[in-house]
Amino acid sequence: MSNVVNTIPPRLSAIIEDFRLCEGQEKLDLLLEFAQQLPPLPDHLHAHRDAMDQVHECMTPVFVHAEHSAEGMHFYFDIPAESPTVRGYAALLREGLQGATPTEVLGIPSDFYLEMGLQTVLTPQRLNGISAILAHMKRLAVRELSSR
Repeated sequence: MSNVVNTIPPRLSAIIEDFRLCEGQEKLDLLLEFAQQLPPLPDHLHAHRDAMDQVHECMTPVFVHAEHSAEGMHFYFDIPAESPTVRGYAALLREGLQGATPTEVLGIPSDFYLEMGLQTVLTPQRLNGISAILAHMKRLAVRELSSR
């Protein structure tokens, strides 16, 4: 992993910029918009939710699954609707990293959310959950690289 350079893919960069342009409550509103856009699990995962990886570091039950194709990585999340902040963060990561290579996923700085200004509107506990979700996505990217 020493060859990984901290870089942000273009889709995620655009999302970061959208958050940069928001202030205060607008950041939370945008996060909630992302939460509403998180798609349900596809049928092939719905029946096998127990095989998904759980992000144990989150207080909210967060389950994630990654698939890799010629178009890059695709992440799927199962998070309760009662947790809109966590859903929003997962949705923006899913959108921003859709089609990224495993190496690109590994290159995301762990604290990239600071560029979004989320630390001004979220508690440290929530920020820890954000970091845990990204760390788990990186573990899935490492797993993908090691399976090649």
